[in-house]
Amino acid sequence: MTVHHEPFKRLSIFFPMWNEELYIRRAIDAARLECEELVASGQVLDYELVVVDDASTDRTGAIADELAAEDRHVVVVHHERNRKLGGSIKSGFATASGDVVLYTDADLPFEMTEVSRALRVLRTYEADMISAYRLDRTGEGPRRAVYSFLYNGLVRLLFGTRLRDINFAFKLCRREVLDHVSLVSESSFIDAELVVRTQKAGFQILQIGVDYFPRTRGVSTLSSVAVIRAMVREMFQLRRDLRGISPVVARGHS
Repeated sequence: MTVHHEPFKRLSIFFPMWNEELYIRRAIDAARLECEELVASGQVLDYELVVVDDASTDRTGAIADELAAEDRHVVVVHHERNRKLGGSIKSGFATASGDVVLYTDADLPFEMTEVSRALRVLRTYEADMISAYRLDRTGEGPRRAVYSFLYNGLVRLLFGTRLRDINFAFKLCRREVLDHVSLVSESSFIDAELVVRTQKAGFQILQIGVDYFPRTRGVSTLSSVAVIRAMVREMFQLRRDLRGISPVVARGHS
């Protein structure tokens, strides 16, 4: 017997961007192509692509506006001041209107075809979030690999999570999660905060492994001392905040 699932009404994919003029067109083109395939196959009825321009000093904002003028599916949010990754992700989730929302990076760290698989797992296993992890991390270099290993271990120790690669930019969430989880981090700790608060609220998170494609242009700032200091500070703030959070009852899934 074939089980019929209703398609998702709208998939929102959003990209936090700061000085990504070298990547923005490629990212939007790849996301659009995948979303058109998802519409054609009946997995989703509609989609939107959200660019969060975090006060870029290059042409990222201007290119985003051009793309939005050309395609009704593209939505642009401009920050007047730079709010870092945490602020950009909060803006992206606040802007996204879909019943399923994917956050990822402009440098396309995985193939967009993985989105179809993630949606299928989300629906089939009645999960609330899909959080992907990198199958092979050697491409990011030994320094970043060591940082990530230590960071993931610390998050597991402090919060009891069992997820691998918690800061990887592939989080697919149902609307119910976003309705119940309020994020406060402004730093790159927001990835972990999203997962920890989601689990604490009683939602189910599943993981899938994906092939990883490291950045080849532009600059990543995630290993700077200032970023690491901010992440550690917000990590211990979340420990205090969690004492007041109790599980919610997740609604049924289609």
